[in-house]
Amino acid sequence: MSVTVKNLDHVNLRTAALDAMVAWYGDVLGMRPGPRPGFSFPGAWLYAGDQAVIHLIGVEEPPSADPDALRLEHFALSAEGMAAFIERLEARGEQYRLNRIEDFGIVQVNLWDPDGNHIHVDFDAAEGAS
Repeated sequence: MSVTVKNLDHVNLRTAALDAMVAWYGDVLGMRPGPRPGFSFPGAWLYAGDQAVIHLIGVEEPPSADPDALRLEHFALSAEGMAAFIERLEARGEQYRLNRIEDFGIVQVNLWDPDGNHIHVDFDAAEGAS
């Protein structure tokens, strides 16, 4: 079985203006705050319908205005075929990290592209049960 990417799951943004960002996305785009795992850092997940499409991370200092500096923390994809995906990563010698989000029933495979951009590919937790 091979990996099949299904869709873009969400965009994650760092912000020093968490409350203002939540209000802006609500006022301008009609998104609403909703359920978020109990992470140890501040943030908010903003929903369009039943999908959390904007994940905000609260930081102390604003991200740099330098166009070459990091502003987008990561993007995420939902997929099927976790075992084949892990095999592919290991065969290529790619570095990755697994993160189980028990309360949302997913396993994240975190990896980084050649430019250092963080990506996580999310699989149903049942695929990572072993």
